[in-house]
Amino acid sequence: MPAVGNLLIVGGGTTGSALAIPLARAGVTVDIAEIQPGTGALGSGITLQGNALRVLRDLGLWDRVAAAGFPFDSLGLRAPDGTLLVEIPDARIGGPGLPATLGMNRPELAAILADAVREAGARTRFGVTAEALTDTGERVEVRLSDGTSGAYDLVVGADGIRSAVRALIGIDVAPRPTGMGIWRVHTRRPAGVERTDLVYGGPCFIAGYCPTGPDTMYAYLVDKARPREAIGDKVAHMRALAEGYGGAWDEIREDITDPERINYTWFESLLVDRPWNRGRVVLAGDAAHACPPTLAQGAAQCLEDAAVLAELLLAADRLDQSLFDAYMDRRHERAKAVVEASLQLADWQLNPTPDADVPGLAGRISALMAERP
Repeated sequence: MPAVGNLLIVGGGTTGSALAIPLARAGVTVDIAEIQPGTGALGSGITLQGNALRVLRDLGLWDRVAAAGFPFDSLGLRAPDGTLLVEIPDARIGGPGLPATLGMNRPELAAILADAVREAGARTRFGVTAEALTDTGERVEVRLSDGTSGAYDLVVGADGIRSAVRALIGIDVAPRPTGMGIWRVHTRRPAGVERTDLVYGGPCFIAGYCPTGPDTMYAYLVDKARPREAIGDKVAHMRALAEGYGGAWDEIREDITDPERINYTWFESLLVDRPWNRGRVVLAGDAAHACPPTLAQGAAQCLEDAAVLAELLLAADRLDQSLFDAYMDRRHERAKAVVEASLQLADWQLNPTPDADVPGLAGRISALMAERP
């Protein structure tokens, strides 16, 4: 028998869904409490590296993901005027049969995961979250925000960087801004865009784009963080920043017309020291670790958490601290390495360092991610 008969996952995003699917398939009763009213995902697009694709393939979802996304195996570096400086082959860290990278629209990934959650038999309750948790030693008694309650063998806080569960179990760790902000826009894909190309320089720290389908892509500009309340006209601001770039950006700029397609967020980071559990309540995904997207590893680390935790829960016949210690042994140092490397890359942008070894750092993380957690 699995270590748990039933569990509550607080948060129905990437982490919570990827955890629910294998557990529910194995016969565990899985409830998901998702504070959002539906399965729609915020943001315009997502870049999935090979280790993220490996988890999705292990879940049996690769065919659906591949059909919805845009795969590529190289990275381009360009000058601000659009001139190609170098084309870098990208490592296929997910293993044979998977591309190095795949771009897709976030709502499409969310829909694929939500369908798989339903097919597996897990139950999602929308518009609710956890308000109180009482760990009795054998069970966790939960009161939800809609006034209902229940008792579970395990509660997993997969509720994001501002996790309510993290606060409820007394882990006083808050996200920290890095000093950067990112403008993203979902737009048409120019015919010549067939991979991610990056520009370091011009009016922004980074200008880049990622194809997400036959006719779609998302483009992004990274500059100094600005007070959200002082942004004003998002279209005018993003177009003004984009004026400093040529090549594909000439077409992208003309398509920046709808404020609803523009997403602005700060780069933030967070890392909870081990252990990530307090008794029978454990954190996963962005609730335990989050980083700026300078290595495009955020979703991958969330998926790896889910895969490892599900594997351990299904292999064990009882739930005790040794299981959570095994979870930490396989996840904490790996996630910490990604967070620290992502922050280092951001710091080198904010504080230019002549001897910064960007390729070396990125290569070391890539080699680490090629290994299964």
